[in-house]
Amino acid sequence: MIVLDMDDTLLTDEHTISEENAEMIFKAQEMGVYVILASGRPTSAMTAYAKELKMDFYNSFMISYNGAVITDLKEDTILFEQTLTKEQIHELHDYSLKSKTHIITYINDAIVSETDSEYIDVEKHITGLEHNKVASFKEAVKTNAVKCILLEEPSYLKTVEDDLKLAMPHLSVSMSKPFFLEVAQNGIDKANSLKILAKKLDIHQSEIIAVGNAGNDLTMIEYAGLGVWVDNVTPELRDKGDVIVASNNDHGVAEVIRRYILN
Repeated sequence: MIVLDMDDTLLTDEHTISEENAEMIFKAQEMGVYVILASGRPTSAMTAYAKELKMDFYNSFMISYNGAVITDLKEDTILFEQTLTKEQIHELHDYSLKSKTHIITYINDAIVSETDSEYIDVEKHITGLEHNKVASFKEAVKTNAVKCILLEEPSYLKTVEDDLKLAMPHLSVSMSKPFFLEVAQNGIDKANSLKILAKKLDIHQSEIIAVGNAGNDLTMIEYAGLGVWVDNVTPELRDKGDVIVASNNDHGVAEVIRRYILN
């Protein structure tokens, strides 16, 4: 199994899959290797890429929302889902006010927030989801939701990350982009969902390659038999993997497959 983060790993800066990466992914799938997409993205913002790679034909799976959802692409069904409670989301909203950060969540396949922000605009652009700006976040969020993101200027948000982990140790907190601080239910991360899939598919930990670039990839990089960073990895994470390959714009995923699967 090879597990691929999407933004800034598999995808170029233009949010496309290069011909080199696609060619190698098809070769790996033809050899019987499961190719798994694992992203902080909502499920609906991953599906077109999975279809482009014919992952449904190869009976594969997607890990979305940083591990909170696993989708069986062949059956088009949810294999696993874990949400934040309404109360936890409201608690995070209160924290966002206190910490002076923006907060978003996802309801009915749309981004929900009380505020506008250049960083929310980035999420809108990446996911293609509608943005519902509401008068009251708490009144809009009446049910459980898969995750929240706190958003602000990167150097400030890094200090918020440390504080939030202390303030809410019962939640899973990780950075997916320097301005995206992702929050999910306790125990939810990419490695947790990877373990569920590995058990289902009877694949040993040593037979797994994981490729990523950011803090929300760290758990799967450490769990996999081979943990690979692309060269544009967040600097403080460079020494926490086994191998570093070319950047997302220089077909790093293709390099991994050539070196460690085809050979």
